[in-house]
Amino acid sequence: MNAPAVIKKKKRLGEELIEKGLVTYDQVEIALTEQKKNYRLIGEILVSLGFVSESIMRDVLGKILGIGSVDLSTVIPDQGALALIPKEIADRHTIIPVSYDEKSQQLKIAMKNASDLMVQDRIHALVGRKIDIIPLVAGVGEIKKSIDQFYGYELSVDGILHEIETGEIDYKSLDAIDDEYSQPLVRLVDAILADAVKREASDIHFEPEDGFLRLRYRIDGVLRQIRSLHKDYWSAIVVRLKVMSNMNIAETRIPQDGRLSLQVQGHRVDFRVSAQPTTHGENIVLRVLDRAKVIVPLDKLGVNEDTLSTLRLMMARPEGIILVTGPTGSGKTTTLYSMLNYVKSEQVNIMTLEDPVEYPVDMIRQTSVNEVARMDFANGIRSMMRQDPDIILVGEIRDEDTADMAFRAAMTGHQVLSTLHTNSAIGAIPRLLDIGVLPDIMTGNIIGIISQRLIRLLCPSCKSPRDADEVDSKLLGVEYVNESLTIYEANGCPSCDNTGYKGRVAIIEALRIDNQLDEQIAKRATLGELRACAKSTGYKTLADDAIRRVLDGETTLQEVARVIDLTQRLI
Repeated sequence: MNAPAVIKKKKRLGEELIEKGLVTYDQVEIALTEQKKNYRLIGEILVSLGFVSESIMRDVLGKILGIGSVDLSTVIPDQGALALIPKEIADRHTIIPVSYDEKSQQLKIAMKNASDLMVQDRIHALVGRKIDIIPLVAGVGEIKKSIDQFYGYELSVDGILHEIETGEIDYKSLDAIDDEYSQPLVRLVDAILADAVKREASDIHFEPEDGFLRLRYRIDGVLRQIRSLHKDYWSAIVVRLKVMSNMNIAETRIPQDGRLSLQVQGHRVDFRVSAQPTTHGENIVLRVLDRAKVIVPLDKLGVNEDTLSTLRLMMARPEGIILVTGPTGSGKTTTLYSMLNYVKSEQVNIMTLEDPVEYPVDMIRQTSVNEVARMDFANGIRSMMRQDPDIILVGEIRDEDTADMAFRAAMTGHQVLSTLHTNSAIGAIPRLLDIGVLPDIMTGNIIGIISQRLIRLLCPSCKSPRDADEVDSKLLGVEYVNESLTIYEANGCPSCDNTGYKGRVAIIEALRIDNQLDEQIAKRATLGELRACAKSTGYKTLADDAIRRVLDGETTLQEVARVIDLTQRLI
């Protein structure tokens, strides 16, 4: 007969707080006595008595209940979620909708008692049983303040602009903490950030001109003008952005950098903020760092099976260097972190040195380059070598010192991942020679080189077929026969904002260095000789991978030609 299963008893809230040293036994006893008088939740009583802060209570409750918690002070309100729950319902049950995802039909709601099934059942009755309700723990005070802020104020960009045009703005109170949502420009900045995240923009550009302010988003790698605002709004918007990102609002003559973090559409999004003085005022650009998008499983990168197999073979080798090349914004960081995520485990010590760390990841020790503390890439690698790493990620090989330390780490039994700025995978070899790495050092120590770009995918709702002509066939490497080959072109519809494209995918060339290529590197072979040797072993170029996407109907020849050079195929 089997032994009975041991049921692990959940700790009470008071016990957890005492164990963590957050409150004393006497304070819990006082709260329990108060609870007998008015039947309030003990956590609510502890906060009201001032024994523990609301933020600490929120996090501890979330841990005990096994439910996520949310800091409502960093949440940008979701209009779709607010529309589902009327204000009187939110007030009655002390809840606030945080986000609503139409695709998954998930509604996240912050609650004072996230385990209250009766309240959840009433919400289900209101919004419908098809919507999945995800409760989040939040403090009572935070919820009540959010209800006052989010309900009753215009939250759309168009509505806020109309409010500004028809009312007066108190510019001096834009950096105030209390009741900031009463200021339309505070809501305008939040609405713009939320709109950019919703449109999956990678960058937000605030560009002052002589008489107006231009707002542009970079979506799918291409800048797109979203609106033009009156120049009078800019000084207040600058103040708000600087306050949010902890910049000096009084300094306008020198460049500044900052960061801010917000809850947008129910998940954490970081923004890296850069202010640059220009002739018409400070130009501000925000890089959107969405953690939910950077950690992509290796088999979800969209690469073909041959390339995926090559990447796995590279990662299986315990020592040596793997290089990822490509221009800024080509998805190198996503590929590197996907590779690290593939090998991440409790048995492996992974350390990174980045400039700066953009995406915090669990189980990986991450360090930012710090010029003030004389922590450059070379010194950082030297220091990390004493931390018993198995795998080292170096943000970029920029100079001979960094390259020397990276190869030294590879030669002493470590797997090193890094990036290099070259136009192709094979082009990394002459680039390393140019930096000062000797061929003898490279030979046997480079596992492989990956080169990539990002291309836009055709919108599935409006793409249309057409017959390939003679030039198309030559670019595609297919023999031309009248009306024998169908390819697709972009049109445009409301679903893709009339661009014809929706989403991006990486095109990748993966060059695994074998003995033949090692011999060519050792004798300083030319770029042509290296390419011929690689192709003899089945190496596929970026153009080959891109053409595959065109033949599969995923993108257009025009889009591929925008990203990589196809003219060599016409010769």
